[in-house]
Amino acid sequence: MFVSAAFPTLRVLRRPAAIRRYLGRFGTMAKPKVYVTRQFFDEPVALLKTVADVEVFGEEDDPIPRDLLKEKIADASGIIPMLTDKIDGELMDLAPQLRVVSNYAVGYNNIVVPDATARGIMVTNTPDVLNDSTADCAFMLLMAAARRLVEVDRYVRDGKWVRAWGPKMLLGSDVSGKTLGIVGMGRIGRGMVPRAQGFNMRVLYNNRNRLGREEEEELGVEYRTFDDLLKESDFVSLHVPLGGATEHIISERELKLMKKSAFLINTARGPVVDEKALTTALRERWIAGAGLDVLEKEPTPPDNPLLTLDNVVVAPHIGSSTMETRLAMAMRAAENVVAALKDERPRDLVNPEVLETSR
Repeated sequence: MFVSAAFPTLRVLRRPAAIRRYLGRFGTMAKPKVYVTRQFFDEPVALLKTVADVEVFGEEDDPIPRDLLKEKIADASGIIPMLTDKIDGELMDLAPQLRVVSNYAVGYNNIVVPDATARGIMVTNTPDVLNDSTADCAFMLLMAAARRLVEVDRYVRDGKWVRAWGPKMLLGSDVSGKTLGIVGMGRIGRGMVPRAQGFNMRVLYNNRNRLGREEEEELGVEYRTFDDLLKESDFVSLHVPLGGATEHIISERELKLMKKSAFLINTARGPVVDEKALTTALRERWIAGAGLDVLEKEPTPPDNPLLTLDNVVVAPHIGSSTMETRLAMAMRAAENVVAALKDERPRDLVNPEVLETSR
C-alpha cells in the first residue's frame, strides 16, 4: 500500500521528477539501466555509460528473442531496439521504469507509438544521418539493375564468358538522359535529385504535399500525379514511409502503368510494394527490372520466387550500411537516450505530445 500510495498510477512511475523526490528520501538514486538489443559500437556505449549502466545483447546478426527481451527490459529506463524488434504495449507494461525507446533507424513502424505515448514513454529515431548513404544505395541499385550488374558478374564467375565480345552480348539500359520518377520527396527522395542530375536525368516527383514553385525550380524537378509519374518514368524510386496509405502503393495496377522498359527501385519499406504482383510483373516482363533493398518479409525465405529471376537485384536491407553512417546513427540513438535520462528533450522526439502526459 505504501508504494501504491506514493505512485498511484503507472504513468507517475515514469515521471523522473516524482521518482527522484521519492527516492531522495532514502539516499542516492541508483543509476538507470539502458538495454541495447544488438551488438553495438564502442563509442555510443561509452556515451551511454556516462549516465547509465549499459547491457548489450551479444548477437551481431540475430535479433533478440522476444522472451529474452521481456526479461531484459523489466528494469530498463531506456532501450535501443532495432527495426526487427517489436516494441508494443505488452512489452512496455513489463518495464515500469521505461522512459525512452530510441529506435536505431529513421523509420519506427516497429514501435507502437500510441502505446508509448499513453504510458508516458518517449520515442526517438535517427533521421538525417543516413540520407546520403541510403540515396547512394538507391542509385547503386538503379545502376545495377539497368546494367544487369549481378547477372553479368555471375556470367563471368560461372565460366560462360567464352567469346570476347558480341554486339548483343548482355545488353543493358542507359541511365544518362533518362527520366527518374521519385515517389516521396523527403530527405532521401531529395537526395536522389543531385545524383540523377549528375547523369543528366530529367527528374519527376510525386509527394503527398506538392512543393512550392520556387522550390521545384531550385531543385530542378517537375511535379506529376502518381499515375502520370509511373507512365512517364524510366526509373521509379520509392522513398515513402510505411503506413496505411502507402502499403502496397505499388501493386498490379501501378506496375501495368509503368513502361515495359522501366525499372522499379525500392529502398523504403518492403510492404510498400506488393511482392507477389512484382514477381509476376518481372517474370512476365510488364517492366524491365527492379532493384530492391527491402522486402515484405525480412529476412526473405530462400525459396522466395523473386530470387529465381535474373531481372531483379536484391540487397538485404543495407541502405544505411556504411561504417560512417551506422556509427553516426548509433551516436544519435545514444544521444537521444542520454538527453531523455537527463530530463532533457531528445533531439529526435517522435511523440512530442508525451511531454504533456508525463508532467
